Formats: sequence, structure tokens, C-alpha cells
Amino acid sequence: MKYFLNLFICSLFFMSCNSQEDIKTITTAQLKVLLKKENIQLMDVRTPKERKLGAIQTAIFTNYFDADFLRKATKKLDKNKTVYLVCRSGNRSGKACKLLKKEGYDVVNVLGGFNQWKKEN
Repeated sequence: MKYFLNLFICSLFFMSCNSQEDIKTITTAQLKVLLKKENIQLMDVRTPKERKLGAIQTAIFTNYFDADFLRKATKKLDKNKTVYLVCRSGNRSGKACKLLKKEGYDVVNVLGGFNQWKKEN
């Protein structure tokens, strides 16, 4: 029984380590500070319909649901600069982070996405 308990605890540890895939994150409050200090590369991956409800002024737009999302995104981004990604809630931008990271980009997911940004601003 003790063996199975240890095995279970170890498996939880390894699952939690792999689930994030080393994607860095920041809060929307941290993003606001960054936007005031620096000219950062911020990509909004929401749909055009979602963007009509509001957007962060300096964001570059590429719809995550486009079939050629990766091609469109990489055409707009500078690989030498960190890419901050935002979506509606943080889920799609997390997926976009994984795709771009595989292409060699330094990526950061904005937690809570535009919904959280709107609440705070």
C-alpha cells in the first residue's frame, strides 16, 4: 500500500511539471506595468468578434482559430523579442504559447486574459 501511495504522489509531481511545459506567465497587473515601461511585443489571439468588444491598444492581432495561425503569427513577430500573448481568458494564449515556443520564440502567457484586463482597467 505504501508503495502505491508513493507511486501516486510521484506521478502527480511529474504530471504537474509537464502540464505547464515551462511556459512563463504574468498577471494583467504586471502586463500593465510592462506596457508603461517598455515597448513590448504583445499578441492578442482572440477572434475579430471578440476584439470588437475591446482590446489592449498596442496589441498585434492574429486569430488563434485561423487554419494558418502559426504562419500569420510568425510573419508579424520578431523572434529576437519576448512575445506576450493574451486571449479572452488565458486558455488559447497558453496554447498559442506552446506553438510559438516550439518555433523558438520566448513566450509569456498573460493570465486571466482580456477578461481580467477589462476588470482591472
